[in-house]
Amino acid sequence: MEGDSVAGSLKFSRKIVLAFAGLALLGASPAAAEVTLPPESDAAARGLAVVEEMDRRDHGWGDAAAKMKMILTNSGGDVSTRELHLMMLEVTEKNEGDWSLMTFDKPRDIEGTALLTHAHVSEPDDQWLYLPAVKRVKRISSANKSGPFVGSEFAFEDLAAQEVGKFSYKWLREEPCGTLTCHVVERVPNYEGSGYTRQIVWVDTDHYLLRKTEYYDRKASLLKTLSFGEYDSYLDGIWRPRDLEMMNHETGKKTKLVWENYDFKTGLTKNDFSTASLERAR
Repeated sequence: MEGDSVAGSLKFSRKIVLAFAGLALLGASPAAAEVTLPPESDAAARGLAVVEEMDRRDHGWGDAAAKMKMILTNSGGDVSTRELHLMMLEVTEKNEGDWSLMTFDKPRDIEGTALLTHAHVSEPDDQWLYLPAVKRVKRISSANKSGPFVGSEFAFEDLAAQEVGKFSYKWLREEPCGTLTCHVVERVPNYEGSGYTRQIVWVDTDHYLLRKTEYYDRKASLLKTLSFGEYDSYLDGIWRPRDLEMMNHETGKKTKLVWENYDFKTGLTKNDFSTASLERAR
């Protein structure tokens, strides 16, 4: 599952962000040095240490750009495809998270729609949505961040970088995950307006990469599962997934994100991630 061939997942996400930024920023260095974790008896400290190690390995990529396809499948099996381009900026200031700007290129009815995200650790993330039909920039409030993003199975909050300090953690167990072995860690959002009571993440013990995330709704029921495809290595050890898929267990719908044409250290600056840049994103 290791290629030599980006984006941040949009948290991403470093971690998920990507995923898209917060989702696609889910990487780690290739260093296989042994990691010393707190004992299993201290589940909170051990869970935090796993996630901190994952975060530690994903530094130094600077900025990145990528193309992306969003493939939406409804419960009846009907498929529609959207094309986007994505820009990401690694932000290293204390209490700040990474920035991302994603812009739709196709189809025509959504062309030019853009989402700008400034992730934070202690404060609510800043997100703005540009709607070309009305030529207006709309700020996304904390109360609306649990809502779906342009009809996909990703919520707005899924698209901000999943910074370590935004959650509290508990290590649950270690178990096989495919051909790998994974730490299974529970994380509970510390920020306001989340649509999730908790999330369960699977992090492999080899490169400390995210392999799966389960999202539990406000009724504590399993709502969605995010599955990660194979990873490729860039820049001597920055790992990014080729694709990931969010499955909504409540509706039977799913959204798959496929990345291509990753390009790192392109010279992007904070000026490229301002609200004024939203209207220029096309």
